[in-house]
Amino acid sequence: MKKSEVIKSKIYTTENLTRLLAIWRFKNKKIVFTNGCFDLIHRGHVEYLAGAAELGNILIVGVNSDRSVRTQGKGPSRPIQDETSRALILAAMHVVDAVIIFDEDTPYELIRLIMPDVLVKGGDWQPEKIAGYDIVTANGGIVTSIAFVEGYSTSLIEKKIKEG
Repeated sequence: MKKSEVIKSKIYTTENLTRLLAIWRFKNKKIVFTNGCFDLIHRGHVEYLAGAAELGNILIVGVNSDRSVRTQGKGPSRPIQDETSRALILAAMHVVDAVIIFDEDTPYELIRLIMPDVLVKGGDWQPEKIAGYDIVTANGGIVTSIAFVEGYSTSLIEKKIKEG
C-alpha cells in the first residue's frame, strides 16, 4: 500500500471505527481520545498530540467539521482549512492512529461511541468541564488536560499573517 493510501486509511467513519474499536478492545489496547479544530497545525498541536499519545496505546482524534468550527466563535475566517484537509494532516502524524470528523458542537456522542480509557484536552480545560467527562469517568476512565506550549496557537499565527 502506498504511503498516501496508508494516511487516508486512518480517517474513519463511525461505522468502520466501531469495528476497529472492537479489535483494539479485544487486544486490550488503552484508547485515548482528544478532539479539536486543528486548523493550522503548529508546534503546540504537535507537542499536545504527542503527549496525548503517551497516555495510551491508541490515539483517536476527533476533528470538528467545518460547520462545527463555525459554531465555536473563532471568527468569520475560520476554519482556514477545510475538514478533509485538517483530517488528512492529522492522519499523516505517526502518533495519531485514527481520525474521525464530527459535525456536532461537541464530541459528546462520539465519546459515547468510542468509550475511551483516557479523554484529554488542552490545558485551558478543567477535566470536569470537558464534554464526555461523565461518560468516561462512569466507565472507569480518566479525564485529564495537557498544558499548552505557550506562544503557539492558530489565532496567533493568523494574526501574524494578517499583520505581516
